Amino acid sequence: MIIVKAGNKDQMNQFVKFPWKIYSKSSKWVPPLICDVKRIISENKNPFWLHARRQLFLAYDGNNNVVGRIAAIIDYNYISFQDDKCGFFGFFECINDAQIAKALFCSAQEWLNEQGIKKMIGPMNPSTNDECGFLLEGFDIPPSFMMPYSPKYYLNLAEQSGLKKVKELYAYNMDVSADSRVKRLERVVEMAKKKLTGLKIRTVRKNSYEEDLKAAISIYNRAWEKNWGFVPWSDEEFVSIASKLKMIIDPDMIVIATIGEEPVGMLISLPDYNQVLKKLNGKLFPFGIFKFLHYRKKIDALRLMVMGVVKEYRHKGIEAIMYERGLKNALRIGYKHCELSWVLDDNIMTQRTAEMMSGRIYKKYAVYGS
Repeated sequence: MIIVKAGNKDQMNQFVKFPWKIYSKSSKWVPPLICDVKRIISENKNPFWLHARRQLFLAYDGNNNVVGRIAAIIDYNYISFQDDKCGFFGFFECINDAQIAKALFCSAQEWLNEQGIKKMIGPMNPSTNDECGFLLEGFDIPPSFMMPYSPKYYLNLAEQSGLKKVKELYAYNMDVSADSRVKRLERVVEMAKKKLTGLKIRTVRKNSYEEDLKAAISIYNRAWEKNWGFVPWSDEEFVSIASKLKMIIDPDMIVIATIGEEPVGMLISLPDYNQVLKKLNGKLFPFGIFKFLHYRKKIDALRLMVMGVVKEYRHKGIEAIMYERGLKNALRIGYKHCELSWVLDDNIMTQRTAEMMSGRIYKKYAVYGS
């Protein structure tokens, strides 16, 4: 077994396509679009790499077959904002072999050491604003859109390689149904609106997408600044992801709260496009596009991925008002389920809010560190 730094075109293709060797057709894993993975790791196409560096590694067996992969990542914005000189490992995939896994983790750590970085956490694919963690619970359930999936044995491989769990992330399952939650929220909303006379709630408008994008950047970078692992999105990153999502958002499921002209809160729920991606096996063209257009009409679930209010307006009922608008819209459109993810294991306020909405933890993820 040997470990090599992936650099040429063939090695990059092997890096991208290796997961198809790990996950069988019966697995709950949802294949990502190959073109998306290539864009994410591309230093020329993903603006994340304007403030980050990475080194990709491949493990080969004696017959020159790929048996594992990993990326070592330095996000200088994370180091600066969190004041934490820590690197990441990401994109880890490996056969069930402790020796190979340890060699991959050591290769990533050694590369980080050479750059003066002694600590390492992960998986981050490639940052805390992207897919994070190994699946810890919920292996019998497919992942929601933009959430990771990994085999149970990855937990053992990480621990046998000397890594320790440093954080848990939760995913809540919530049925979308016309039950007592609507009436309960309406009472809270009525009281909150009396106190917040200047509050306005609206959904995204396609004819003012750029204006809404600026509001979203402002809210996101202020509302999450004290969260574990948080790193502000640069304007280039936010524009990049927003342009990618523009064609797949449901405008009625993105709620923005303003006080006067100031954006103060937002709720972003995306249709669970993993229900479509699992039909495509990583390929959109030439024929996957027809499956995409057909199955997107059948999506019946959401992922609530962003919900936040800027510090000075928290605990005033704005969260409940946005939840109510989102729930009513979801009921009207016909969505049946919603995943709220991810939630930090020490974020008690969001956990209580999820429980108030009859949510239950149905998946957990683990972040490991050296």
